[in-house]
Amino acid sequence: MAVLPSNAPRGFWQALDERLGISALKYDVPEHAQGIWYSLGGVSLVGFVVLVLSGIWLSQFYDPMPEHVRASMQSILREAPGGFFMRNLHYWAANVVMVTVLLHMLRVLFTGGFKRPREANWLVGVGLLAVTVGFVFTGTVLKWDQEAIEALEHNVEAAQLLGGIGTFFSPQFAERIPLLTRVFTAHVSVLPALLVLLLTAHFLLIKLHGLAPNAFAHREATTRKTSSEPTHATFLQHMGVVGAYALVGLGVLVFLSVTLPAQLGPAPVEGVEITRPWWPFLSLFALENWIGLRGLVWASAALFIALALVPLLDRSPYLHPSRRIAFLIVYALLALAMVALGFYAKFAPGTAHLE
Repeated sequence: MAVLPSNAPRGFWQALDERLGISALKYDVPEHAQGIWYSLGGVSLVGFVVLVLSGIWLSQFYDPMPEHVRASMQSILREAPGGFFMRNLHYWAANVVMVTVLLHMLRVLFTGGFKRPREANWLVGVGLLAVTVGFVFTGTVLKWDQEAIEALEHNVEAAQLLGGIGTFFSPQFAERIPLLTRVFTAHVSVLPALLVLLLTAHFLLIKLHGLAPNAFAHREATTRKTSSEPTHATFLQHMGVVGAYALVGLGVLVFLSVTLPAQLGPAPVEGVEITRPWWPFLSLFALENWIGLRGLVWASAALFIALALVPLLDRSPYLHPSRRIAFLIVYALLALAMVALGFYAKFAPGTAHLE
């Protein structure tokens, strides 16, 4: 067979693959990974991309100084080119990402995707959830309405409650720089840097260990991949499936951004508590109603500790939910309790929390 000389002309995609190694993404993945439940992580990533792009646009018109921020927010909504749409897109993308990240973690929990040798990646996922919550909180503050200033005041008192651990989150850490400006810095630089680092670790560990076996293949399914498990799909095909779901999600985001614009609340007034937090924090708000600010702080810590302990509490080799009923019941009750507390906080009368 004749061999082409090294300088022979080649197709564009072949030349591109030679330099970028795109064909390396054609490695096999399990057939069960082609469904929506195994695509939620990829959909979340696309949502983060939408947030980054819309956030970059919004930051061109946003002034993080307390005396100017309200006017800049109103300018974004009324005068900045594309500002109204971009702000709505950013808001709804944040909602969707929060939902898909939570559903992704619940799927991994239910199917045993955190089991050996994937324990470290579960912990990375817990870190990604914490970063996502951090984005939600700082984004709430940056819109600088009444809900925003109440959230910031909660942040200040929580920092005081934590003592030295909370110093970085207190006004005293950098007294000459407004806390709102530092929250903006965290939102656009600190948290994105942490997100990139954790996502890189997440993807490398997925490439190292592969996607978890199908927990529902049979009742005796374990973390050891069986030779009978079909692998008729490639990672590139999986990316295509994720892209299709993400395209549908993007259409939903555009529809919501046009038909249900995000509301900007009244101008902030210090020392007044009249708002309820965004839905991810409602369950913690209910505990704060009952116990005070300590309930919010320690319940948040306990929740993340409970998530971090998952690989230690369910160490059996079995993946099928029927072999892990007791463990799943405990965490299902925890999830139901969070939902019930959220509904309670949504409709129950509020109480004063801040000093």
